[in-house]
Parts: sequence; C-alpha cells; structure tokens
Amino acid sequence: MGTTQLESVPEPKYWHLKTVLSEALDSEFSVGEILPNERDLAARFGVARATLRQALEQLELEGRLQRRRGVGTTVAPPRVGVAVGTDQHAWPGAAGDAWQPGNCTLAVPPAAVAAALETGPEEPVHIVRRSRVSHGQPVAAELLYIPADSVPELTAIDAPSGAARARAVLRELQRLELEGQDRAVELGSARADDAKELDRLPGAPVLVVTTRFLAAGRTAALSVATYRADTCRLTFGDTGGVEIHHGPERQAS
Repeated sequence: MGTTQLESVPEPKYWHLKTVLSEALDSEFSVGEILPNERDLAARFGVARATLRQALEQLELEGRLQRRRGVGTTVAPPRVGVAVGTDQHAWPGAAGDAWQPGNCTLAVPPAAVAAALETGPEEPVHIVRRSRVSHGQPVAAELLYIPADSVPELTAIDAPSGAARARAVLRELQRLELEGQDRAVELGSARADDAKELDRLPGAPVLVVTTRFLAAGRTAALSVATYRADTCRLTFGDTGGVEIHHGPERQAS
C-alpha cells in the first residue's frame, strides 16, 4: 500500500483521519481482521502516532474497532441486540431477568452510592455482582447495592456465600413493593475488574447505566451496570426501559 497524505482541513486532523480510516475499514478489511500496528498506520497516513491513537479511540467508541487483550486492534462485528430493563415495575432477579448472579459480599459502598442509598458513610451493604451474556459474548457487568434494611429477613444460614447468597438477597428484595425506577446513562471508562469480565482493556469506553429502585419512599437498591460501548447502543422506548439495537431499523428482541 502506498502512502496517503492528509490534506489540510479545518476540522481536527484526528477527526478527518477517523473518516479516512472508516472508509478503509469498509473497503480493505473484514470483521475480525487485525489492523497493522500503529507505526505502520501512522506512516501510511502521514500523521503522528498520537493523532492516530485519537482516531482509533474514536472508532472504538463508535463500535467499529475492538482492542483485544493479547491480540491487538481488530475490526468489530455488528453490535449485539439485547433488551435491557424493559419492565419498569420489576425488581432485579424477577422472572425473565437475563442477568446471571455471580457472588454477593457485605461491604461499605463508594461514597456516592452511600449518599444515594442514604446509608451511613461506614455502613456495609449487600453488593451483588451480576453479568450479562448475549450471542455468546459478555456485554455487561453489574454491581447491585442493597442496604441491609431492604432485606431484613435475610439470614447467613439460608445462603452463606457466592451465587446462592446473591439469589437469596434478590428474593428477599422482591418482598418489597416496587414504587418505581429512574435511570441515568453516561459514558465512562472500564475499571480493571469490569474490563476483565467484559474481555476489554482497562480504560476502554463503556456505557454506564445507573438505576435507582424506589420502595417505601426511598432508594431500596441501586444498580450500576457497565455495558461495552463497542457492542451496545442504548435507546429508550415508550416504557422508559432501555433497549439495545443492531442498527437504526432493527428492533431488539
């Protein structure tokens, strides 16, 4: 391949490079193919490696590329379609919930979570870790924070540890009358533990969906779900739930 020099343009050079790279992905590469290394790509397009990295990061954010641990940068497959939170009146773990419980610990939550739950700064809560798999690949990881007074009948004897205790906590939570939910979505960076579970590199772009579950006039539980930004595109339907689509015309199942 010859060298392609970018002409002077008013937009940032990395943004113009992103467009050029996107066209190259469509015409020269197939899904799963590994891109040349950064040095070769920077030489081909006549840009600094810092500019190239900015363009690659943007393409990763848009779901065109994936950085795979131990492999390199590859062309991403189409985004996976999966319905998320379509029922506004169901607790986590209710019938039809596609999340899989992993484990449950009793620990002091981050300060922002404690503030949302209105628990004391050193008061431990139940932390349930769950995961979501679609089409054979991990798409999301969740931390569900539940204060002890939301599950007052829970005993250590019934479910001492692991997934069994996670399921027990969720069963007890469903004894409460759910009054409503509210959600917020923001762009974030994968933390080390989430990155490992989602088969991403730490710092990779993710979509963070925070959901408050309301009961008895307070926040009875708080979910922080981390979705792969390269895999998922979130939209809000008429129910207020969040859905993920393959493309603009394909509805999630």
